[in-house]
Amino acid sequence: PLVASGARLIYDHHDACPELMIAKGHREDGWQVRLTRFFERLTYRFSDVSIETNESYRDIAVGRGGMSDEDVFVVRSAPEITRFANARPDEKWRHGRKHLVGYVGVMGLQDGLDYLIDAAQVIIVDLQRRDIQFVLVGSGPEFPRLRERVRSLGLGDQVVFTGRASDEDLGAMLATADVCVNPDEANRMNDISTMNKVMEYMALGKPMVQFGLHEGRISAGDASLYAVRNDATSLAKCIVRLIDDPDERARMGQIGLQRLATTLSWEMQVPKLLAAYERAAGQRS
Repeated sequence: PLVASGARLIYDHHDACPELMIAKGHREDGWQVRLTRFFERLTYRFSDVSIETNESYRDIAVGRGGMSDEDVFVVRSAPEITRFANARPDEKWRHGRKHLVGYVGVMGLQDGLDYLIDAAQVIIVDLQRRDIQFVLVGSGPEFPRLRERVRSLGLGDQVVFTGRASDEDLGAMLATADVCVNPDEANRMNDISTMNKVMEYMALGKPMVQFGLHEGRISAGDASLYAVRNDATSLAKCIVRLIDDPDERARMGQIGLQRLATTLSWEMQVPKLLAAYERAAGQRS
């Protein structure tokens, strides 16, 4: 009714829904995925403007969505530079150990936490690295299973789940971390998606390890090491490599800060967002 009355419709696109459904285990030819594709087409059909979080999503808007180039705006999802300006390290997060590996984010099936747990097992059990603490911040549908899995593997002392945390605690943990990890599984959804956790790591000047995903590389560049896709042992080796090289950690952290400040921060996205609204306001006149 609002569209019929002349209201402008802006589609702010942050999740590629058909790909997300597939990543969650639904069959590509199943009714759930087909239904999301149908609603995606309808959404683009009635939208005056779409806001896409990266160039991969822009391709969806123009391709599957049939949007005109001039009606599609890339506005990246990123924190404000000042969000963690007051974050300070707090040694409690190390739990008495020399090094800290941090994770922040949702804990769903597609978020790859099982790879991180497997990597932690390689590091703690196979490599006998008792000097490395893992702290995982966040929650989600897989949270109870993941926590129980860590307990059953006997890793609970060195792999700690905090659940959801305040911005203050989140900032303190990240400020304390030596290395941060983005273990997102290599799949179609994650390959084309920009992850907020990557931006948050960069905002604190933290080097990171992740699998070699397309948009992950575009976001982090040389601020990250890239493990072999969906290979927990490779992930573990990259983590240990960074833990044992403080000079490389410092160099990569500075690269991340610079990338965020010059091209990726929210402050850099505001003009693009305003341009999208101006375009929509000029439609249907």
